[in-house]
Amino acid sequence: MLKKVTRALRITAGWAGSLVVLIPFWIVLVNSLKSKGESNAMNFLPPTGLQFENYATVFRDGNVLRSFFNSSLIAAFCVLIGIVVSAMAAFVIYRNRKRFHKVCFYLFFLGLIAPINYITTIRMMQVLRVINTYQGIILLYGAMAIPFAFFLFYNFMATIPGEIDEAAIIDGAHTGQLFFRVVFPLLKPVTITASLLTFISAWNDFITPLYVLNRSARWGMIISVYNYWGTYTHQWHLICAVIVLTLLPILAIYVVSQKYIIAGMTSGAIKG
Repeated sequence: MLKKVTRALRITAGWAGSLVVLIPFWIVLVNSLKSKGESNAMNFLPPTGLQFENYATVFRDGNVLRSFFNSSLIAAFCVLIGIVVSAMAAFVIYRNRKRFHKVCFYLFFLGLIAPINYITTIRMMQVLRVINTYQGIILLYGAMAIPFAFFLFYNFMATIPGEIDEAAIIDGAHTGQLFFRVVFPLLKPVTITASLLTFISAWNDFITPLYVLNRSARWGMIISVYNYWGTYTHQWHLICAVIVLTLLPILAIYVVSQKYIIAGMTSGAIKG
């Protein structure tokens, strides 16, 4: 009897927690399909008539395709840089426990807990002449993603025995071949997890592009919502439509890959 009550309470708590997320999303979704007059009420009632032209208006006037391309480009290259650098660093530091590598480990840890100083970052990007460029924000996002991904890879490295390295070296593999052909394929679960979390983080970031990208032509989807809000302040049907378009890719990615995210995080936590 006690187990049934406990299970019922857990299910109830789970549904209550889900509603905290689902209700706001439902409100945004239904209001994106309402007319201008109906959407001003901003309630959770379904629309009297579906206004799909709201999305056509957003695509036509909101520069959504360009913003989608920007977000995809920046997030994809951020994943590429962050994952490759993090995996290589975790491999080298985990396999070598010398003092220098311990110092590097704590530097990565510092990058994980220390907040980013935008004044210094912007000044450095100005000196390097990468401010307001795709290259600059991709490098910045990649650097921001490395500490977290590094610790995921570092913990997961405990599941890969060192004997594999010795066998590959005996067979004539040099360091690059050892990592990319032998070790890196074994990191697939945590690689998927780190890649997805890095992509989502870069896609959803609002503050960084606002500081380092001055041209609206290079803004991503999140900034486009902000820009759309400034242009159509009282047109909630259009604002909700662009919010839905911004959320859909991330929701699709998370729904499809949530089992990989959970598996990668859990394996790293348990075996690290």
